Amino acid sequence: MIWTNIKRTLKSGFVSFWRNGSVSLASVLVMIVTLLVISSIIFIGAMLSSTLKSIESKVDINVYITQTASDTDIASLQKSIKNLPEVATVTLTSREEALTQFRQRHQDDELTLQALDEIGTNPLGASFNIRAKDPSQYETIVKFLDSQKTGVDGSGTGVIERVNYSNNKAAIDALNRIMTSSRKLGTIVVTFFALVSILITFNTIRLAIYIFREEIAVMRLVGASEMYIRGPFVTVGLMYGAVAGIITLILLYPMTYYVGPLTFNLGTGLNVFNYYIGNFGQMFLVVVGTGLILGAVSSYLAVKKYLKV
Repeated sequence: MIWTNIKRTLKSGFVSFWRNGSVSLASVLVMIVTLLVISSIIFIGAMLSSTLKSIESKVDINVYITQTASDTDIASLQKSIKNLPEVATVTLTSREEALTQFRQRHQDDELTLQALDEIGTNPLGASFNIRAKDPSQYETIVKFLDSQKTGVDGSGTGVIERVNYSNNKAAIDALNRIMTSSRKLGTIVVTFFALVSILITFNTIRLAIYIFREEIAVMRLVGASEMYIRGPFVTVGLMYGAVAGIITLILLYPMTYYVGPLTFNLGTGLNVFNYYIGNFGQMFLVVVGTGLILGAVSSYLAVKKYLKV
């Protein structure tokens, strides 16, 4: 009996989908637009995330070591910094490497190089380049470095000459504000467009079901259960979602292919075409899954109005 009802529901839904071609086409087109909007929101979110990561990767702090610091003190300080949970990477530039880099930067400046040769010794000290896991954590790292200026062994002979955090603080604070505001704005925009898209889809399917209001009323009067009546409409809704989802995925391929280079050249660091291909499995689940859920839920809720006889 149950299997018979399932077959009847599926058959009735498929027949209704093809029999009412114009209504089905309109519903599918609206859902395609809805799914394209949702897909666009996903791409925009990915581009925003990539842009923020690109900016974040350029923010760091440098710790300059005194020239008299021993290799043991430098290694001890490096180990202490690495052990901080807020630190992502610590890169040491030795005195010799600093001198080599200085000569390369001023290779066309003969006066500077002559002055350096006249000194006879290496006037540069070693330095650490530190990147935090999150820009908001630089303040904590700097507080630790300030505590180390009295000496890693507590003897009062510090090896840290200076930290350039004050020079980068404005940029770091600005990045923190941008990231916080962007996440909040992104959440608001995604929620708004998602709600608008759902409402449009719901109303479109509701109008499609309006055509069958008399048929629903008759079935209800003769004693048909709510699930028996809803079944075919939910099946049709699932078909709307599946067809719209597949078409959307097909349309996204050429769209992202042509837009991809533009998004990369904008400085986002992300080619949406490569993102689409690389995350096709997730996109398939999101787009088709959203279509199925929208179609089924919208049909289920839209037919409720006409069940009251």
